[in-house]
Parts: sequence; structure tokens; C-alpha cells
Amino acid sequence: MVKIGTFDLDEKPAIVSVIDDDPAESAKAANWLGANVLELRLDLLNFSDLEEAKRTIERIKANTKLPCIATNRLQTDGGKWEGSEDERIAILTDILPFVEAIDIELSADADQRSKLINAAKAAGVTVIVSAHDFNTTPSVEEMKETLTSAHEAGADIAKLAVMAQSKQDVLDVLQATADMDKPVCTIAMGEIGKHSRIVAPCYGSRLTYGAIAKAVAPGQIKIHELKSAMEILF
Repeated sequence: MVKIGTFDLDEKPAIVSVIDDDPAESAKAANWLGANVLELRLDLLNFSDLEEAKRTIERIKANTKLPCIATNRLQTDGGKWEGSEDERIAILTDILPFVEAIDIELSADADQRSKLINAAKAAGVTVIVSAHDFNTTPSVEEMKETLTSAHEAGADIAKLAVMAQSKQDVLDVLQATADMDKPVCTIAMGEIGKHSRIVAPCYGSRLTYGAIAKAVAPGQIKIHELKSAMEILF
């Protein structure tokens, strides 16, 4: 069984909205459009301190009732975090009492990542371990090895986003998804992989990421469009 807050991902996949600006208003918009879970991009939201982050999350939950994922994305994985790794992990650790899930990169320092994952599990917070390839789509076997490594690192959900350059790349992502026994989230980024955000859940992806207005990742589909598709498929 895998959940984010009260949302049961064994029953159906979740539509995740990335919140990267004006968090209170963006969260209300995402909720209205049909998002099931919010991803708070701490590297983009620039909270001044933990107290501001806490107050904002409390306001978001009061307005939307949606569970939240905290992410503080490394630049090497497409993020904007500019501080030290110690500071980055400390922020994620401090915010654990206020969120239902965290997303930590497979490429993060192994010791720091392990400490955060252990703290999250002790707090009952769902752990997503993610990997990103913004240039290519690795082979099916390589993608399965990456997802397996994420699970071995302690992930409740192993997440992999790769850049599709061809229709075959998209098919390979779907094949890797279907072959995994444990919970995963997979995305074929880019225009040619755009439809993977709708069909990957049919092959086992537990999460799909949508945009409120402007896409924050290549090929991202708007939330209300994802919601319409999910209602047909699930």
C-alpha cells in the first residue's frame, strides 16, 4: 500500500501540481483545476525561514485539504537550489512535520539522503527518490536499474523522468514502468513524450505531474486536461 497523506495511490494515480510561485493562490487554483497532490518546490519558493514555510503550508491545507510533497531540487536535477547540501537537507528535514511526502534525488549525497529518508520514515512521511535525464532516454534495462536503485535507497515511490527523442523512447519508458513490481512514477519529457503523462499511469506510474498554466517541465499538460483524461481511464 502506498499513500500520500490520505490519497491512496493503489486505488488510482494522483495528479500532482507543482507549486513554484505565489503558493497560496497557486494551490487554490490547482485544487480548483483538479489536482490531487501539491508539490512545493522549496528551491523556487524562497521562503525566508521555516516559520514562513510552516504558515504557508498551513494556509494551503486550510484552503485546499490537499497533501503536500516537499522538494528542494538540486541544479543537476533541474532545480534552482544554490546553497550547500547540508543546508538543503536540513530544510527538507525541518519541514517533515508539515508535509505528507518528500522528494529527494537519487544523485544526492548518499549519507545525507539516507539520514533524510530515515527521518521521513520515522515521521510517517512518504519518500519519493527521483532521477532525471534531461537529454536522453536510457535503455529499458538501465531505466529499471535506476528505479531499482531508488527503491534500494529507501523510496516508497521511485521516480524517473527522461527526455524522449523518439516514439520508441516513449515505448521504452512504458515498458520499464510495466516491468517494475514496486511503486514508480515515470515520465517521458518533451513534446514527443507528452502523452506519457496520460498513459504512463495505465502501465503503473502512480503519479502524473500537471501545470496550472505555464509548464514547469518539457511536455507538461495542464491539470484540467489531465483530470479529464484520468476520469476516462480510471
